[in-house]
Amino acid sequence: MSVPPRFRSADSGEGDFRSVLGPTGNKLQRKPPGMKVEKKMTIESKEETKKPDTPASPTTTLKQCTSLCSSLLRRNSASMTASYSSDASSSCESSPLSVASSSSCKKAVRRSGGSVSSYGTSAVAARRKQVDEKDDKVGNGDCFADGRRRCAWITPKSDPCYVAFHDEEWGVLVHEDKKLFELLCLSGALAELSWTDILSRRQLLREVFMDFDPVAVSELNEKKVTAVISLLSEVKLRSILDNARQVRKIIAEYGSFKKYMWTFVSNKPTQSQFRYQRQVPVKTSKAEFISKDLVRRGFRSVSPTVIYSFMQAAGLTNDHLIGCFRYQDCCVDAETTTKAKKIERE
Repeated sequence: MSVPPRFRSADSGEGDFRSVLGPTGNKLQRKPPGMKVEKKMTIESKEETKKPDTPASPTTTLKQCTSLCSSLLRRNSASMTASYSSDASSSCESSPLSVASSSSCKKAVRRSGGSVSSYGTSAVAARRKQVDEKDDKVGNGDCFADGRRRCAWITPKSDPCYVAFHDEEWGVLVHEDKKLFELLCLSGALAELSWTDILSRRQLLREVFMDFDPVAVSELNEKKVTAVISLLSEVKLRSILDNARQVRKIIAEYGSFKKYMWTFVSNKPTQSQFRYQRQVPVKTSKAEFISKDLVRRGFRSVSPTVIYSFMQAAGLTNDHLIGCFRYQDCCVDAETTTKAKKIERE
């Protein structure tokens, strides 16, 4: 015999509880005792047979998330591509690198889009034009009291001894052993000091090192030289003594130090014909070759950068900018000297 379903009244003396989403999370809150409670009659059998709402299947949810993520990734990728393209163009503008580096940078911009590539190229050209115009303005003779145009690194604010060195010595052909050895020693000091600082101590260095006579310097007492460490570091002072001994050996082998040095350029200075300061290198393959030979012979502090500075100062290469008034003077001097040497050989 079937038993009729029992009914349970929701009305009871016990307080009813319900969850409330508050500012600090879910909490259980008791209803005030005075509040009326709705009477609901529920059938147990129906409650038991009633099925809860089926949640969305994991596969469906995963597909929805995947499509959403794909669209977001596509948007982010597009914005990042545009950002990288603009960054590449700006790095090409501001990077003071060689022509090869600039061209590789332009290739990277070109891959990211045609319009960006054209913009990057024009931006680089505009930036380079601004730098060149600035160099021309600095080298303009109107800035100097004598109205002469000089190399861009010589300005009206430059030290007078540095300007005089540029106007009278830098780039002039040197064929004396003592002067060549002096310029080699001064160029080696560039690793620690600037040309202005070196020229200000030049007279003291001449007194200490016997006017840079390589034969006399090679016989100096090491302790006496290192006592004047205030002029140069101990490493540089000792390198001058060691190099003097090696120069003495070269003189015994070649007859003179100048003959040894000028052989590397076939007794004819290199005319560089640079227009802008950015074109002047810090070293060349020729300087690297000379440096290796000097190191092989036992010289110290003769890196390719030091040797190229020496070549510039001693006139083995004419690196005056073509707009500088000294460029043409050095060219004429080199041509006259070359002709004189040719007549002597004949």
